[in-house]
Amino acid sequence: MEIEKGKYKLLFQVDSPEELRKLPQKLLPQLCTELRNYIIDVITKVGGHFGPNLGAVELTVALHYVFDTPKDKIVFDTGHQGYPHKVLTGRRDLLPTIRKKGGISGFLKPSESEYDVYGAGHASTSISAALGFATARDLLKEDYKVVAVIGDGALTGGLAFEGMNNCGFQKRDIIVVFNDNGISIDPNVSAISTYFNEIFSSRTINTVRETIWKATDKFPHFGDRLKEFLSRLEGGLKSIMTPGMLFEALGFNYFGPINGHNVHKLVKMLRQIKELKGPILLHIMTEKGKGYPPAANDYTKLHAISKTIEKETKVIEKIDIQPQIPSYSDVFGDAVIELMEKDEKIVAISAAMLTGTGLLKASQLFPTRVFDVGIAEGHAVTYACGLAAKGILPICAIYSTFLQRAFDHIIHDCALQNLHVVFALDRAGLVGEDGPTHHGTFDLAYLRLIPNMIVSAPKNEQELRNLLYSSLYYYPGPVAIRYPRGKAFGIPENKFEYIPLGSWEEILTGKDLALLAVGKMVSRALQACEILEQYGLEPTVINSRFVKPLDEPLLTKILSNHNYLVTIEEGTLLGGFGSAVSEFLTRQRHKAKLLMLGIPDKFIGHGTQDELLTELGLDPKGIANSVLSFVAEKVNIPAK
Repeated sequence: MEIEKGKYKLLFQVDSPEELRKLPQKLLPQLCTELRNYIIDVITKVGGHFGPNLGAVELTVALHYVFDTPKDKIVFDTGHQGYPHKVLTGRRDLLPTIRKKGGISGFLKPSESEYDVYGAGHASTSISAALGFATARDLLKEDYKVVAVIGDGALTGGLAFEGMNNCGFQKRDIIVVFNDNGISIDPNVSAISTYFNEIFSSRTINTVRETIWKATDKFPHFGDRLKEFLSRLEGGLKSIMTPGMLFEALGFNYFGPINGHNVHKLVKMLRQIKELKGPILLHIMTEKGKGYPPAANDYTKLHAISKTIEKETKVIEKIDIQPQIPSYSDVFGDAVIELMEKDEKIVAISAAMLTGTGLLKASQLFPTRVFDVGIAEGHAVTYACGLAAKGILPICAIYSTFLQRAFDHIIHDCALQNLHVVFALDRAGLVGEDGPTHHGTFDLAYLRLIPNMIVSAPKNEQELRNLLYSSLYYYPGPVAIRYPRGKAFGIPENKFEYIPLGSWEEILTGKDLALLAVGKMVSRALQACEILEQYGLEPTVINSRFVKPLDEPLLTKILSNHNYLVTIEEGTLLGGFGSAVSEFLTRQRHKAKLLMLGIPDKFIGHGTQDELLTELGLDPKGIANSVLSFVAEKVNIPAK
């Protein structure tokens, strides 16, 4: 896209944080306005995370203005609010390429810039990582500041509290900026709070406090009582005026809340706390979607956007008289509602992803049976296990990439006790523009190795409904159903049907060559067959909807009249479905030739789903070419 540089005269004078720090402070509000408008103009055209970035503009400007980055380390949590940071750190002109194949990442990426000191796409990691930076600084006797930036959503994750607890114990110099966009700022409370913040954070007051502390050491008995009294007095004032006692209890010196959209106040406060010793927590209040009314009014829907936003108007709705094909998330959510209407024992659990997993409507219809536990995937799993232990039927809906965080809980709390929990793994496979932190490419491998675990993948929307129904009522123990991001293949039928456990489906019957496909790869295998038929090949196509257990009777039958097997999966090849088939061949000492197609042993970058599948040879043409090379001698064509 073409950038109108004339609209951003000040912004286009700032090519780095060093240039930013040369600006007079009085120009910072203008810079913030231009930066926010630039993000709105670009992201409404190319798509990306939206609301979080608009809310973090002033904070990002203030941080780079006060701290000597990249020497000083700023560790952003999750990274979905990192666009202002990218613009200010030399990637302004590249913002239109964000999340595009070959463009800059939608999250922080150390290989992309020295200012991206720590990469993350999952929440709640910043405080622990920042403490690691601070510890390394002290061990190496280096001199720099460390700042962690974390949002209120990420503070629902246990890792954040584990990090804070250890910060309080180690008492290293570290600053945590708590970006709270959950509630509005009451002007009166804010004014009183600001007054106390300036008192508590001023160097004079802190110097006086330290002097009194040292003086009381000369009077052991009376001094201890005086210290206790002074601590209670300061703590009492803070507890009355601010919500900071929780953080104080964890060992932080708390300041806030302050208006996170007043760049001058942010600069003043950051300068005052910059030189203080020990763990510091600055609580700021911001508005998600600040400066763009549609995003501010609908922060859930406009948390991230595709190319469907018309600037300063509304989301464009396509008018089509044909039925709209739903997403897999919607199909799942509607199926959950239908099942919950018929059975009061069914509950659903989400880890801060009610909308993303399609459970928002169910939560509105069944508010006492749909639970959002926050960004706490491990808790979600163990919580579901407690429900299952008492005969409830829990559906635990978590993105594939986020369920990785609960691996031990799945083993220890669920599988070891063989508890009946249904795991719905949304966003399985390649998710596209969000890139390697969000691709769900490991679930088939990390779930398949767990005893008692059943692992399945539907070929289409109706099979998703049928597997969900069958998992709840006919399969024992823990069951995982993984399905992709994006649109389904059609409109599901208004029914549920039982699918026998471990059963595959023979879709096409051929000879010599069998394609064993998992999930949405079934449709691509069928498309590849159209190419293969041009070379005289008549493949058998199997919908391998169960990765564990395998349909060993059908697999044995296939091996009786097929010499070539090809497994096709949108998951890692190491330990995945192909590995399961290979293990079976080894146990049976069968000499059939096996080709495994899937995700290689590397992290896959960002791009559209189709671009990435084509790059990996998992599109129909790529599958056909791999198969032709595999059976080149049989069809008498040169290997490609």
